[in-house]
Amino acid sequence: MTGIIIMDKPRGWTSHDVVARLRGLLREKKIGHSGTLDPMATGVLPVFVGRATRAIEFVDNADKEYLAHLRLGIATDTQDITGTVLYECKQNVSESELREVLERFTGPISQLPPMYSAVKVGGKKLYELARKGIEIERRPRDIVIHKLELVGRKGEDFILRIACAKGTYVRTLCSDIGEALGCGGTLTGLRRTRAGGFTEAEAHTIEAVEKSAFEGRAAELLKPVDSLFAEHPAIYLNPAQEKKCRNGADFEVKDKPVGTYRVYGPDGEFLAIGDVSSRGLFSAIKSFFEVK
Repeated sequence: MTGIIIMDKPRGWTSHDVVARLRGLLREKKIGHSGTLDPMATGVLPVFVGRATRAIEFVDNADKEYLAHLRLGIATDTQDITGTVLYECKQNVSESELREVLERFTGPISQLPPMYSAVKVGGKKLYELARKGIEIERRPRDIVIHKLELVGRKGEDFILRIACAKGTYVRTLCSDIGEALGCGGTLTGLRRTRAGGFTEAEAHTIEAVEKSAFEGRAAELLKPVDSLFAEHPAIYLNPAQEKKCRNGADFEVKDKPVGTYRVYGPDGEFLAIGDVSSRGLFSAIKSFFEVK
């Protein structure tokens, strides 16, 4: 079984929990996910099955979009509502004041990775040190916030829509916004609505997959691997070109502009994604055919 299934991760589950459940439902050992979500988060979690696991890096590096619930006037050690409260204060920040501060966090910015994260320093994950009460110096990272807007309120929380590049910690963003406002801030809820080209509209719940698996239809929920590269044009190979492609060799293609392409065998099997050079040579970036 090979393909991509877009899951709607439930609150309280780790991303690994979702993969472990699918491994049993799909009866497939080779499964991996892209873009880890914290247990408190919900939403789009692309899961790759079989040979499709070779495509994980392409979604890992893609932009993401979230709906985040920001509560001002509180700060925690984890920068979200699950942590220990460090301090609380009264706040009366208006929507216009918040919008003004959001503008400062839009575009290329620098962000300090939180101690409660899987970032490794000196071979140790930061969260392992944080759980022992150890805080160490970290280097800021350059990230990009493409869009940051206030879209509503729910109780005490402001709801933010965030479109961002790889490596962004939304809870750190919320904490930094609160600090900029002088009252502290923490993440109380998070939903990923998009990962790369995959959206919540095509995401399946655990219950839906369980039902499909019970009915023997689980394979129908898988998207083909080449759907991940739909924005790139296709090249269909002749038998000689296909043989070179399967052997990992570059080969000549005629009348194709420089760029990235999907390549298919004569029978329509998706073989690889790769680049055509100015010399008319195709070089594979990643192959996806089954090795026989």
